[in-house]
Amino acid sequence: MPMDLLKQIAASRLPVSFRTPKEIDEVRILRQAGLVIALIPAPADPLKLAGSEPAAQVLAITEKGREELARIRYPGELPQQSKRRHAGLKGWLGEKRFGHALQQVLPARSRDSRPSQGL
Repeated sequence: MPMDLLKQIAASRLPVSFRTPKEIDEVRILRQAGLVIALIPAPADPLKLAGSEPAAQVLAITEKGREELARIRYPGELPQQSKRRHAGLKGWLGEKRFGHALQQVLPARSRDSRPSQGL
């Protein structure tokens, strides 16, 4: 199914190549739908045996492809959670996995950039 291949492509490092006739046909469908940017071999001449093995190469997932990925879900799959931007050191230290122990070890900085008097 082409949508399964689209999910596989999204989880892969691009560019990615596909060599089986079934995968090449699925990449062709995804490209025709405007979901990926891909290089697909022309249909081979069965009488001509020279040349390399055909392969479809997916270069990128289009904006439309990303929207489709966000829209589809499979049974048993959890909804996608939005990824938070890096919150900096304070956000990293505040995560539950570390508790507050690291926050107590590292000295708190004041709003101005002057070093503390006690050090």
